Amino acid sequence: MRRWSVVVPAKQLSLAKTRLRPLTAGTAGRPGAAHDRLVLALLGDTVAAALSSPAVAGVLVVTDDPAAAAEVRALGARTVPDEPDAGLNPALAHGARATGAAAVAALSSDLPALRPEELTAALAAAEVAARCFVADAQGTGTTLLTAVGTDLSPAFGPGSARRHAVGGAVRLDGHWPGLARDVDTAGDLRAALALGVGPRTAALLGAAGDAVG
Repeated sequence: MRRWSVVVPAKQLSLAKTRLRPLTAGTAGRPGAAHDRLVLALLGDTVAAALSSPAVAGVLVVTDDPAAAAEVRALGARTVPDEPDAGLNPALAHGARATGAAAVAALSSDLPALRPEELTAALAAAEVAARCFVADAQGTGTTLLTAVGTDLSPAFGPGSARRHAVGGAVRLDGHWPGLARDVDTAGDLRAALALGVGPRTAALLGAAGDAVG
């Protein structure tokens, strides 16, 4: 089995997942603290699942946020600062170079329902071509992009599935519902909860009561 270096981007917590802010707007305490905890939970469950895959040699998180860095280091991931400071795709390209690995995978940071076996299966399927990708649940975005012996060339963002395909990456299809279910909205979060989320997200949302609806 090939082993992969996985790169995960993590924005400053206050700037990440802004469409989820209404879920935590009425929470007591420091303004924004509940939102930051939710973003950290999504990140922590994603990184923990990736680290549990036997196909993953290590996880590198690109972040300038101290709390995010501390969270993932405690799980066993490495971190590097976002030296380009020019957005998601430059951060991922920087992280891919920093791994020094021949087999690199960029993974979204908001996959709380990800199962290690899903990631293992997708990475095994990625042996089919030098660059491959997994589309999100809507089929338009990307949650996983892989590269072996070539530049990662990330093109994440709205409509990224088409851009990755046009750029020569092969679309992978499999039964990987947790891998496809990134979380940008309350509806996405409900869908992830229906699949079963990791312990950090589950504990946080359990404590929040009916916030998700």
